[in-house]
Parts: sequence; C-alpha cells; structure tokens
Amino acid sequence: MTSGLRYVYAVCRPFDAALQSQLSGVAGVPPKLLSHHGLIAVLSEVPGHDFEEEALKARLEDLDWLSATARAHQGVIDALTTVTTPLPLRLGTVFRDDSGVRTMIEAREDEFRRTLDRLEGRVEWGVKVYLDAGDAAPERPAAKPASGRDYLLQRRMRTRSNEEMWQNAETFARGLHDSLSGRAEDFRMHAPQNSALSGAAGRNVMNAAYLVPRGESEEFVELVDRTKDDTPGLRVELTGPWAPYSFTGEE
Repeated sequence: MTSGLRYVYAVCRPFDAALQSQLSGVAGVPPKLLSHHGLIAVLSEVPGHDFEEEALKARLEDLDWLSATARAHQGVIDALTTVTTPLPLRLGTVFRDDSGVRTMIEAREDEFRRTLDRLEGRVEWGVKVYLDAGDAAPERPAAKPASGRDYLLQRRMRTRSNEEMWQNAETFARGLHDSLSGRAEDFRMHAPQNSALSGAAGRNVMNAAYLVPRGESEEFVELVDRTKDDTPGLRVELTGPWAPYSFTGEE
C-alpha cells in the first residue's frame, strides 16, 4: 500500500526493543518507524478513501468507526509505552507521504526534543473521584407532607443533605489531590466528566492526571489504594500507566 497516506501515532527517540510482532494499528495496518533527524515517527500507511480530509471529517461522525480507530490508535501508543517514552499525537494526524512527515518533524523538532526530555521515563496516571449517591446510607421514607409548608421544609432538608454530601466529596477530593500532587512531578486538573457521555456511575467530582516517574509508580498506586475506602459514598478510580497525554501540549 505504497500509495497510502501516513497516519502518525507518536514521535519518540530511537529505541532498541522490538514492538509486538502481531501489533495491528489503525485500519488494521501494522505500524512502522520512520527515522528523521534523530527522532522516530511511528506511523501506518492508511487508505485515502478513509483518511483524505473530507472523508476523514465524515468518518469522524461515525461513532463505530471512530471508536475502532481510537482503540487501534491507543493500542499502538500502549505498545510504545512499554518500550520507550512516546510523545502521542492527536487522533487523526495524517500526512500525504513520508516527506510530509519529515517536514512536520523538522518544523517541530526543538519542541519535540524539549518535551521528550521533560517526559523521559515518566508515565501518566489518571485519578477520578465519583460521588455515588447509591452507596450512601439510604434515607428513611419521608412522611407525606401535611401542608405546603411541610413540603417546602422537607424539600429544603433534602437540598441541604445533598449539599453536605457534595461538600464532603469536594473536601475529600482536595485532600486526595494534595497527597497525590506531592508524589507527582506535575498534574493536570481536567473538567469533570459527564456521566451520560462517559457511562460511569455517579457524579464525577475530580478528574485529574498525574505525571509520575515510572520507577515511583508503585508508591503512587499504593497511596491511591490507601484512600479508596476512606469515605462512604465516594469511589476512587485509578487508570494507567499511560503515555503522558496530558503533558505533551497536544490536544
């Protein structure tokens, strides 16, 4: 498929270890390495009928195709993370040919080198805190209000209870973040996820990413694990280790 477009997953420094022999990338095409100016672009040659600009815009509206492409993209990044420190590029980064990839490397060479120097030997851990109302102590059924005044009073008490739960959750999240940021080199606080879109149960209170030296990851994970049962009605979710997506400057 020499006439295909170049889908670029990441840029990294040269590495000696081999990628998985059966690794399949976007469009089912195994990734290959393109070396230029002492840097490596990891890419697959993909068909133009899916990845030309107009075709790609249409494809991105197809959620099944988008999901499969994102999984393949992530699979290559995960494989790279086991053998080197990759600098992931955003989903759908496509060039006409190898020359276009080389031009991109030259244009961003200094930026790539600075970022790779900063991220070398580091991974990203994601930590989310959810308020699980269903895990909290169940409320006793309220008596039927005898008047409009009683109804308003009951409603005010429920509102106050919900506010207290939310305040407790925020206090817990701040304390957890203070502990974790002290063990990380850097962090990013992302916007809370919408549960209707993410499919996660509960209300997302904290959505954070932490940059941690690979050799210190075990201690970081243990610190998270020690907090998981601290507060009833709250759930702490740990994901990783990932390539340091949140710290690359890429969208």
